[in-house]
Amino acid sequence: MRKVIKKITASALVILLMCGLWGQTIQATQEQIDGVKENIDDLEEKQKEAQKQAESYADSADSLTGDLKTLNDSLAQATQALNETEEQLANTQTELEQTKVDLAAAQEQEQQQYQAMKKRIQFMYEMDTESMMEILMESESIVDFLNRGEYIISIHDYDRKMLDVYQATKEEIATKEQQLETQEAQLSALQQQETEKKQQLAALVDSTSQQLVAAKQQLEVAKTDAANYEAEIERQKAYEEQLEAQKAAEDAARLAEIQRQEEEMKENTPDTTPVEADTSEQALLAALIQCEAGGESYEGKLAVGSVVINRLRSSHFPNSIAGVIYQSGQFSPVASGRFATVLAEGADESCVQAAAEVLGGRITVDCLYFRRNTGDIPGIVIGNHVFY
Repeated sequence: MRKVIKKITASALVILLMCGLWGQTIQATQEQIDGVKENIDDLEEKQKEAQKQAESYADSADSLTGDLKTLNDSLAQATQALNETEEQLANTQTELEQTKVDLAAAQEQEQQQYQAMKKRIQFMYEMDTESMMEILMESESIVDFLNRGEYIISIHDYDRKMLDVYQATKEEIATKEQQLETQEAQLSALQQQETEKKQQLAALVDSTSQQLVAAKQQLEVAKTDAANYEAEIERQKAYEEQLEAQKAAEDAARLAEIQRQEEEMKENTPDTTPVEADTSEQALLAALIQCEAGGESYEGKLAVGSVVINRLRSSHFPNSIAGVIYQSGQFSPVASGRFATVLAEGADESCVQAAAEVLGGRITVDCLYFRRNTGDIPGIVIGNHVFY
């Protein structure tokens, strides 16, 4: 009899030890999944930051491209203005050279007029009043006298006229010289301004081109970083799928135990009993529903909420909504930190409504577990999840 008891006791110990090791294996797998999800969330944040950085560099490059086009247009206009100014200056210089030739001729004419005037003045001084009277008195007749008087007057008028012409020539020469000097100075100053403007614009174009090259290089680096993060995220997601499949296989292996838990739950608690919950507990449930089924149908949201309530009613899980949600190794978003983010921001309207309906007694599935449907576990398939 004692041998039988010892054998039973030993067998029981082996079974308990195996269950303990099995539970540790399940827990370890879930912790791996949680760790991978946490890494994915962290990589997704980095990928978003890299994408934002890339978009910022792209905007900067676009802006610099626009600035460069504007500067190039301005440079083209400044170059055209400079060319026109240089052409105008060249024409003016040609005119100036011709004017110098004309001026030289005028100055020569002035000199000739001056010499002629000197002779006339000398003659006028040499021909005094007495000499003029002698010329008049030598007249042979009154007609000759009048003719000689008109001649003397015409000589005087001619001398006055030539003096006026000489004076006008000198004034015209001085005016031309002043106008040409002024115009040449203005055009020279304008040419200097246009040259400086062209140099400034050329410097801006060069600087903007360098900035654009740098921005494009930064953009390529940011794009590469974003692509690397994206590739790493995909690798992590693939690894997560492997872990999920492993977890699903583990759950499939202990499906009999899961079904026993569910049968026990169904016997002890009616499905339609409302659950008393305060505002914070409803917010917790709504946040979890959004994390686990935010992209699923409303039916899928109700099913996730139903699992939480079913666990609350089961003797194998904590007896509070917070306890069920925060139970170690159960819900990946809680471990990754995504749940806390959604909780802080508040769940969307449909998830809040689903949480309220579930708490009010609308339990749509009699299951304690759910996960991504890989075909390894029989159960109720809703969207991308299987409930069992």
